Amino acid sequence: MAIRNPQAPSAVVMVRPHHFCPNPQTQADNSFQSPLPQNSETLHALAYRQASDVAAKLTDCGIQVHIFEDETRDTPDSVFPNNWFSTHSGGHVAIYPMYALNRRTEKRADVIDMLKRCYRVQDVVDYSGLEADDIFLEGTGAMVLDHIDRVAYAVQSNRTNPLALERFCSHFNYEPMLFEAFDNNAKAVYHTNVLMCIGTDFVMIGLDMIDNQKRRDEIIQRFVESGREVITLSHQQIARFCGNAIELQGKNGRILALSSTAYAALEPEQRLILEKSVTLLPLEVSVIESAGGSVRCMLAGIHLSAR
Repeated sequence: MAIRNPQAPSAVVMVRPHHFCPNPQTQADNSFQSPLPQNSETLHALAYRQASDVAAKLTDCGIQVHIFEDETRDTPDSVFPNNWFSTHSGGHVAIYPMYALNRRTEKRADVIDMLKRCYRVQDVVDYSGLEADDIFLEGTGAMVLDHIDRVAYAVQSNRTNPLALERFCSHFNYEPMLFEAFDNNAKAVYHTNVLMCIGTDFVMIGLDMIDNQKRRDEIIQRFVESGREVITLSHQQIARFCGNAIELQGKNGRILALSSTAYAALEPEQRLILEKSVTLLPLEVSVIESAGGSVRCMLAGIHLSAR
């Protein structure tokens, strides 16, 4: 029987892009995004290969990967499915309101159908109707969830509306922890999952980006009380996606899936702390990172019981 861990899922959903490119509709508020040619066949092929390699390496570690193809040119960010849906213990699924118009069409019935077919799904709560009121909450990009202590950490931004956060937390039994965070240019961090990663025994977080000292101390206190070791990431490490990692349960123990970019930016002492509880799995996704997200954004964790 597969080991169950509330924080570290043993199965994920991926979407493999055939026509990947950085999304022009998200450039304005995503400072992690790089301007690249929008219609480069080489770019498309490299992104396809990188997504395929991630799926293969996760599978080798014993992670169940459900991979879906995106052959359209209309959804440039489809490689980041964790933004439009999430799954939760007890058989619950959420579908989220998306900020960019072209991201709203990433939502796929075949993914939800697969979840219902392969896992025990009791209900699907769809918040998409909030898009008509310009209220957005982009899934586990907007929120980093502590599945053990039931806290939803969220940076307020265009992609994270406090009303939607409160509604999600009420439905799914999380306590909201909303705060502001800014990069070196005083620009709001667009997604919480580039700022922080919560594992079973550790947290990686860019504390210096949280200006409000009182709120920062409250967040640190929460993690200390949970028994987790807090690893502080610098602005430069956040920019290299060190916070955009995800803990998964493999066949031989827990792994931390992160990009090769992030792995190279970690200090040796930080790696040693992490390796006390996880095996580090660097994954080459440099082309996909040009869209402003990294490994964690590519993996929608499945926290459901298999049928």
